Amino acid sequence: MEFNPAVPIYLQIMDIIKKDIVTGELSSGTRIESVRTLAEKFGVNLNTMQRACSELEREGIINTQRGIGSFVTEDQAIITALKDSMSATMIEEFLHGMQSLGYENDEILKLVKKAIEE
Repeated sequence: MEFNPAVPIYLQIMDIIKKDIVTGELSSGTRIESVRTLAEKFGVNLNTMQRACSELEREGIINTQRGIGSFVTEDQAIITALKDSMSATMIEEFLHGMQSLGYENDEILKLVKKAIEE
């Protein structure tokens, strides 16, 4: 897996796991793989993977039960808020990119409508 050197790896891993959750690839209540297995899967240091999992737990996205494992939250409000936050970030980045190309908001809206209709 290739990571963007400008962004900390643990943040990139968190984003991948978050996307898997909001898209349903990891459904609520699902047991996630061990930190060691995930570190191997992502090809990263165990400490990096532990930091990503710790932050996901701090955000309430995963829950760890000692001796049993870590699970995706079953709180749909957290998953919905995560999805809303991720979509808002994507929209903001898209708008910034389009505006940097010189498009006005009404032009952007027309282009988006045209793309949706096609």
